[in-house]
Amino acid sequence: MKQFIPLVFMALTPFASFAQTIDAPASQSGPAVPIAATVETNLNDFLWVARPVVVFADSAQDPRFKKQMLLLAELPEELHLRDVVVITDTNPSADTPLREALRPRGFMLVLVSKDGTVLLRKPIPWTVRELTRSIDKLPARQQEMRDRRETNVK
Repeated sequence: MKQFIPLVFMALTPFASFAQTIDAPASQSGPAVPIAATVETNLNDFLWVARPVVVFADSAQDPRFKKQMLLLAELPEELHLRDVVVITDTNPSADTPLREALRPRGFMLVLVSKDGTVLLRKPIPWTVRELTRSIDKLPARQQEMRDRRETNVK
């Protein structure tokens, strides 16, 4: 099953011009991570709902893009727990709201908070562990964890 998830990520990339949200298949240990494989996506669509992780590249064949997608596919359940939505954009010639808002140059990984604030920009691929550590330090995420604990205790 783990070999299948990267194939899904790679298969979705050429269809980035279609506006739709796609759920990657669930791994054996957890739920699917939504992948908004679209260049028409607006960050305002995710306000207070999800934490977008936007992966930009000049081509779907960029080795850094491929590596990033494989890294994200390794632990989809960890991303799902943190309400992460992965958005890909591999068409630099398209004038999209994402490209206008985030101004990528070549490969870039962007983590956006639920309130729409850009938390980090990275020119290199990051592991799920690095992303989740950055997310877990956020006050909003810490409050989510406290709320979840209180709900489980009752």
